[in-house]
Amino acid sequence: MSTVSQPANRPEQPPPATATGPGTGAAPGHDPAGDRHRLTALQGLAALSLDAMASVAYGPESIVLVLATAGAYGLGFTLPVTLAIAALLAVLVASYRQVIAAFPNGGGSYAVARTHLGPRSALVAAASLVLDYVLNVAVSVTAGVAALTSAFPALYGDRVWICLAVLLVVTAINLRGIADSARAFLLPTAVFVGSILAMIAVGLFRDAPASTVTAAGHASALAHNATSVGALLLLRAFASGCSALTGVEAVANAVPSFRAPAARRAQRTEVALGALLGVMLVGLSLLIGRFHLQPVDGVTVLAQLADASLGHNWAFYVVQFATMVLLALAANTSFGGLPVLMGLLAHDNYLPHVFGLKADRQVHRHGVLALAAVAAALLVFSGGDVNTLVPLFAIGVFVGFTLCQAGMVRHRHRERSAGWFGKALLNGFGALLTAASALVVTATKFTDGAWLIVVALPLMVLAFEVVHRTYGRIGDRLGLGRVPEPPRRARSLVVVPVSHLSRLTSEAVNAAVSLGDEVIAVTVTHDTPEDRPAAEALRRDWELWNPGVDLLELPSLTRSLGRPITSYVRDLAARRPDARVTVLIPEVEPAHLWQRVLQNQRGAVLAHAVRRDTDAVICRLRFRLAP
Repeated sequence: MSTVSQPANRPEQPPPATATGPGTGAAPGHDPAGDRHRLTALQGLAALSLDAMASVAYGPESIVLVLATAGAYGLGFTLPVTLAIAALLAVLVASYRQVIAAFPNGGGSYAVARTHLGPRSALVAAASLVLDYVLNVAVSVTAGVAALTSAFPALYGDRVWICLAVLLVVTAINLRGIADSARAFLLPTAVFVGSILAMIAVGLFRDAPASTVTAAGHASALAHNATSVGALLLLRAFASGCSALTGVEAVANAVPSFRAPAARRAQRTEVALGALLGVMLVGLSLLIGRFHLQPVDGVTVLAQLADASLGHNWAFYVVQFATMVLLALAANTSFGGLPVLMGLLAHDNYLPHVFGLKADRQVHRHGVLALAAVAAALLVFSGGDVNTLVPLFAIGVFVGFTLCQAGMVRHRHRERSAGWFGKALLNGFGALLTAASALVVTATKFTDGAWLIVVALPLMVLAFEVVHRTYGRIGDRLGLGRVPEPPRRARSLVVVPVSHLSRLTSEAVNAAVSLGDEVIAVTVTHDTPEDRPAAEALRRDWELWNPGVDLLELPSLTRSLGRPITSYVRDLAARRPDARVTVLIPEVEPAHLWQRVLQNQRGAVLAHAVRRDTDAVICRLRFRLAP
């Protein structure tokens, strides 16, 4: 079956990704007017780095909580573990900077794995990124709302509704375009980064904590019977602290969202993100050692550091409020990166093509809405409790990191440019570290819910492959990629369903005789006392009008409208195999939107029946009523 506007069963292909030159990201035929809906390097920090920036609120705390099991001696390893994470961060930033140059169309780990490791590895990378992005939205929103309900306990019972409200706001802003979301979140990002850097700078000049009010009265989480630190404990602390690295890949995934030269701007954003994140992580770690901080129940490490550095005053509350806001808004990283990744998957036929379509503000609206819907379901499922979601978080991104680093090793080996061996060695070392982190995190958090990720990853890969095979079968049936036979003209038969005589009927017949070589008007009749007068009136009026088109009555024993007409169309097509049958369905287009509720939807019902049961072309004629 096909319609006038869109042949049936033809996959709706999104615009193909435009090839760009490495290092520039500027596509031929670039439209400068569209740049106002794209990102500058500074806006990229606000739109795509909130996840990574906000991770300083829980990354150092994750390290401290693991090392605290070895007592005060264990906490002494906080700085070395953080420095190791900072070193890995530097490796990842350098690697993703090269990924941006080599793959300026975005996609990050997926694009690298697709080119150098094969389609199956690429799908694993894509599935891991999708899971990480979705979980990031849920974790970020619940963490931000948890900070709010900690300050205002009366709101705790409404936390799910507050989470959904925050998600709605972030989604609405992103539907206006990623540039608008960046402008909206630029100030909160600046306040957060400025307050953390100020806290570090002030704290490094203090010899003793300015205040310990926040920790007073809270039970210590420090173990007192441990005196040794083993390699496994350090590895666990390293893996837990690597949660601070989530979001580093987002810039590489969303390169097309930047203004031209896109790749160069994205690289600057990636370097700035790495530098800021590294300085904040190492600075906070130095403060932990300087103030001999111990983790306590019910108070975050960041809150204790703010109290110790700035004192329990207005500056302390600025840090807490900025942290709360940025945690809630960190979901924006996913809205910037995932829709672009879904667009690439759609272009490669692994997701429905609708995810590859862009609105006029350069936003993949279907991807944004799909992400919001799944995240909302997770928020409801978790009851707005961040502890339910955290065990699932960060595993996916480690898988993506590992595949990306391994793919870049292959890239270096194939490219063999100057200094390729050293770069490949660096990428290989990074792949080993992230692979070890992925294994440790999965093993230590398996019973806490990480098993869901282990199950979900292969299921998502399977779903991608099912979609791909389906598109492959459709493409074979349509002969995509093959030159079709020359067009040939067939005799055109136009069937016009009518129920009464009016200007709508007249317009439909006029259109039909313009389109077809032969026109047949049909009407469904019911042999009941209440229906006979209408049928006789239509027969009489048709004879008086005499349009030169026969009116064929289709008797029906039921009240069905579509079944008699589709049955006639199938019989007509069987009797006239050399003709092209078109069903022209006249419909009224009301002057006002609210008037659509007054329509009986007869045209839509009939079009659905013809599309479902016949191969006829459908033409829906709109008769517009003047206001």
